[in-house]
Amino acid sequence: MREKVTRLFVAAAIAEACSWLALLVGMAVKYGPPGNELGVKVFGPIHGGLFIAYVLLVLAVARLHRWSLPATTVALASAVPPFATLVFERWTRRRGMLGVDREPVREPAPVG
Repeated sequence: MREKVTRLFVAAAIAEACSWLALLVGMAVKYGPPGNELGVKVFGPIHGGLFIAYVLLVLAVARLHRWSLPATTVALASAVPPFATLVFERWTRRRGMLGVDREPVREPAPVG
């Protein structure tokens, strides 16, 4: 259960960032010369749903992995600026806060 929720958190962090990108493109098209609102109408609700999913998963993962209140607050705040969920997810992985091994250290290639 713990691993599944953690994997969902990672997927939600990535999906939320991708939906931010899609929404920003939709906004550029809406307010740019074409003036087409379709991108915002499609990606706005998708981004909203993924935002809520990310927030709920942050709360679940924070409880499962016993994150501190400041770490949980930063995780929640990272949903607001575009692409910050990716940065936060990477930071938690490096610090071992997701209950998985830290990123593997790359050994230098043998010489000769």
